[in-house]
Amino acid sequence: MLRIALGVIAGLFAWVVVWFGSEKILSAMWPEFGTHQAAFQDAIEHGGPFTADSNILLIHIVLASIVSAIAGFMSAIVSGENKRAPLILGLLLLALGLLKAGMSWPYVPVWYHVLFTAVLLPLTVGAGKLKSSARY
Repeated sequence: MLRIALGVIAGLFAWVVVWFGSEKILSAMWPEFGTHQAAFQDAIEHGGPFTADSNILLIHIVLASIVSAIAGFMSAIVSGENKRAPLILGLLLLALGLLKAGMSWPYVPVWYHVLFTAVLLPLTVGAGKLKSSARY
């Protein structure tokens, strides 16, 4: 049970580090991305107008897919098993994704909320299952 908890914690930590790290890298390499992120953050914190860029939203969905897969795989490696820890992590990420959707609902289109939250659980669990076939 402890290894499963450690796997979930490691997967969540990996998700957060890779997500925010990749956002910082994208913001540094692509100033429009950084400007969009800053405007979104300002709208969430202070209200006010915000126009979402569909291309950047699509990049976020791709990024969420990649990061969720990395987190699920990491969770399976640390826990030593490939079923429960990635599932619990996926459910936790789904809950956090729904919280994010609730906070940002008026600022981005519904399709973004649906796709972003839809990739979290299956990619986390699916990547966790890859652990049994991986050679490292």
